[in-house]
Amino acid sequence: MALEEIIGPVMVGPSSSHTAGAVRLGNLARLCWGRPVTEVDLYLRGSFAATFWGHGTDRALLAGLLGLRPDDESLRESFRLASERGLRFRLHAERADGAHPNSVRFVFRGEDGRTLEVIGASMGGGAVELQSVDGFQLRATGAFPTLVTFHRDEPGVIAAVSALLAEGGLNIASMNVHRQGRGAKAAMVLELDGAPDGALLARLEACHPGLERLLVLPGPEGEV
Repeated sequence: MALEEIIGPVMVGPSSSHTAGAVRLGNLARLCWGRPVTEVDLYLRGSFAATFWGHGTDRALLAGLLGLRPDDESLRESFRLASERGLRFRLHAERADGAHPNSVRFVFRGEDGRTLEVIGASMGGGAVELQSVDGFQLRATGAFPTLVTFHRDEPGVIAAVSALLAEGGLNIASMNVHRQGRGAKAAMVLELDGAPDGALLARLEACHPGLERLLVLPGPEGEV
């Protein structure tokens, strides 16, 4: 058991799951969106929906969407900061069979009409897990620098990405591959011992015609 699981992370607020975890979830969801957040609906599930007011989960999620860290004192002012930055948000309670009790569904909307759905859960002790991105089921914790690929399920994609990471001197700590069916959409979650730089990312994006999108989660030290 990790020490953080016993004493919890350094944070502002009363609960590691409902505050620190919620901030980290907001940050990971923001990174998935990949642009400044201007409009978002947050669908709170389970105990998130039941206790968000007392534990400040709403402010914590919003703080993450604004790019704040769990130990940032301005977390308490996230409603005001969101208003100042023009971030429109709506909070909803949602029942979802089989959902983790500390989970939330984000629905982002861009001015160009683009939308993105991200589902994640706070696992305790400040640990979090992304469970779905744009309808695609996966598992990413953000505990390590992480590369997520969205690609077509065809030969060569995994090999091309792995080879370039090796060339860049990045070791793969863990790998999970998910596909919707043979030859259909697929995703790969690679936890790395270091984060890829801009030059390597550019090479990765062009490494295979079946690769559609890359997502980089920088890990806890660079979560903002």
